[in-house]
Amino acid sequence: MTDELFELTMLGGAIERRYRAQRPEVEQLPWNSLDPSKYPPELVAQARATWTEAAFQEHRTGAACASTLKALIAARAPLDLVAMASRFPLDELVHVELCARLASLLGGGAPLTYDARALVLEPDASLPALLQAAELVVRNFCVGEALSIPLLRGSWHAARQPLIKAVLGRIVRDEAAHGAFGWVFLEWADERLTADDRQHLARQAARTIDTVVARWAELRARPLEKDDDRLGWMESATYLELARRSLQKNVLEPLARFGIDPGPFRTV
Repeated sequence: MTDELFELTMLGGAIERRYRAQRPEVEQLPWNSLDPSKYPPELVAQARATWTEAAFQEHRTGAACASTLKALIAARAPLDLVAMASRFPLDELVHVELCARLASLLGGGAPLTYDARALVLEPDASLPALLQAAELVVRNFCVGEALSIPLLRGSWHAARQPLIKAVLGRIVRDEAAHGAFGWVFLEWADERLTADDRQHLARQAARTIDTVVARWAELRARPLEKDDDRLGWMESATYLELARRSLQKNVLEPLARFGIDPGPFRTV
């Protein structure tokens, strides 16, 4: 394994202008409203790390969306459904920029290393194309995106600083379509999935859920002060309670309607 430092660049010029034309709302956010000197240095340092990690997670999600899109095309999913998914990688790259720019305004991105070859967990290439696509949709959308949306919305409601509230609001608006996508896909694929397919998807969902729940345990071990939401996150107890409810309502219950039960395969 060779770790690399997580760093981002822009090409600039005509390419950046075309990018800005696609998402002009980025430059319209109140970028001048954040003054880090108004906050305690330790809070700013923690926020730098938080927003750097957020940029990295959005970067990973962009890769996951692109991988899912490729699998949907290979599985010959309906063209309009694939077209819907084609906008998701761009959304995620915009979110990467938003989070990275926040970290930069707070003093620069915090050091973060990662294995670039392990950004996305790919399905077994020997599986049928439809099942590979379904696995990626279940992991990345029915679990990942469906769970992140209520947590992002909660952070948006909790935020007080204008720029951070605007950034979170932009992300929440984009993610609404991402959260619905997994269930639209399963409605289409439902009659094409066998009982064995659903067992496989339940295992993969459990694997993803366990990874998320393990991160919650880390957060529970180092709670934040209640006023830390000023720079972009909820107080830990509130976050964890919302996460628990969202897992049940937004992930487990909808999956059960498609005969996918991660429960027996959970380890955390």
